[in-house]
Amino acid sequence: MKMAVLLSGSGRTLDNFHERIASGAMQGGIEVVLSSLPEVLGLTKAQKYGYPAFHAKDNGAINAILQDYGIELVLLAGYLKLYAPPPHLQRAVLNIHPSLIPSFCGAGMYGMRVHRAVKARGVKVTGCTVHFANEVYDEGPIVVQRCVPVEDSDTVEDIAARVFAAECEAYPEAINTVIARGIDSFWP
Repeated sequence: MKMAVLLSGSGRTLDNFHERIASGAMQGGIEVVLSSLPEVLGLTKAQKYGYPAFHAKDNGAINAILQDYGIELVLLAGYLKLYAPPPHLQRAVLNIHPSLIPSFCGAGMYGMRVHRAVKARGVKVTGCTVHFANEVYDEGPIVVQRCVPVEDSDTVEDIAARVFAAECEAYPEAINTVIARGIDSFWP
């Protein structure tokens, strides 16, 4: 399956994808990497890995680039904008969220904001959710969820590290599951 990665930062999830594909643990191939921000580390990493890498300022620019690569699945990897795909990819956008949806999600809930909210609420478990994205933040069909414990003594950074470790397992698992079952099997 031909995949595009959309990111907005350091490219840690791109690192994970690249390593998993190289080891044979993740199916599919990354055809192109796009960033909503110029000059981010994620674009530098993409170029180092040999992927075509572009800054694309909006949905129109992203979609214009994607049409040149025959993309079948779009992977949001720390992409901080609401992405609106072209019609043929409308059901083919995966996202990872750093909590167990439906908790701690929605507009403005990303990254450390989620982990601070988890700590403030005092929950005993959190985790990550890989889901299909639609036009509403964090509401598409869920593919994989992973739980992690939250200890009273945990700092926000401890929670973030534990969740990211779970994400590194869950996202490739979700991609492999989507490739095996087909995108349409997840949608009503």
